[in-house]
Amino acid sequence: MTSELGEPGELRESGGPGEREGAVPGGPGEREGAVPGGPGEREGAVPGGLGERERAVLALERRSWPGPGAKERAVREQLGLSATRYYQLLNALLDDPRALAHDPVTVNRLRRVREEKARRR
Repeated sequence: MTSELGEPGELRESGGPGEREGAVPGGPGEREGAVPGGPGEREGAVPGGLGERERAVLALERRSWPGPGAKERAVREQLGLSATRYYQLLNALLDDPRALAHDPVTVNRLRRVREEKARRR
């Protein structure tokens, strides 16, 4: 670990590039194979449940949208994600049993849509 200066007179430690602040290697805040910002990283998570971002993604998918571009604009404004990253997270959530337990109607609907698109290919 290296020491870095934060605010004037404040000293903090850093483990190097790519290390999440506050994570203890191998500790409870770090999951093997977790993608930063993805379903493996559970900010604001209830133990055994979905993280805050994961719940927000499912909540956006539950809504109906008035026209083209409205959902993508909401994704950028509310979640701070690009549309591509949002759909990557959503696709991973469809395979997560915690998401199914949290919102079975939305997850099952989206799974059916995904399977239908896969069949057409």
